Amino acid sequence: MAGKVRKSTQIAVGGLSSALCLVVMLSSSIIPFSTYAVPVMAGIFLLPCAIELGLSTAATAYVAVSLLGILIVPDKETAMMFVALFGYYPILKFKLERISNRFLRILLKLIIFNISIILAYQIIIYAFGLYYILEEFSNFYFLGAFMAVANFAFLLYDH
Repeated sequence: MAGKVRKSTQIAVGGLSSALCLVVMLSSSIIPFSTYAVPVMAGIFLLPCAIELGLSTAATAYVAVSLLGILIVPDKETAMMFVALFGYYPILKFKLERISNRFLRILLKLIIFNISIILAYQIIIYAFGLYYILEEFSNFYFLGAFMAVANFAFLLYDH
């Protein structure tokens, strides 16, 4: 962050980033099969806050988008993917990149990813009552393949 930034600038950029995140999140209702792509794209709009204004402004925008997303985004699975991982991960990535040991850094990122995804699906299934997802994941081989592909896709996303 170069120089002192006025509070009005922080509010304006935070509000603009939040609005862009929500617009992208709302697009999940018109873009089929966008459960993971939309939250990833929405999280990108928090990067200017984190880079230019600091982590506190980006975290505030993340919380605002998360709360509004849960309330107004029709696809609750998409909203939860943003809340559980793709909203805060771009902000957290700045801190994780400071770990000098590459193996430890990647391992920590994968642990965060897997815990976040598991918790997100627990909330999606039991808090929102989307029990049909249990049927999709009831096949052990499908679940294993899903998690393997998800971890690989996450590493690509992180890179």
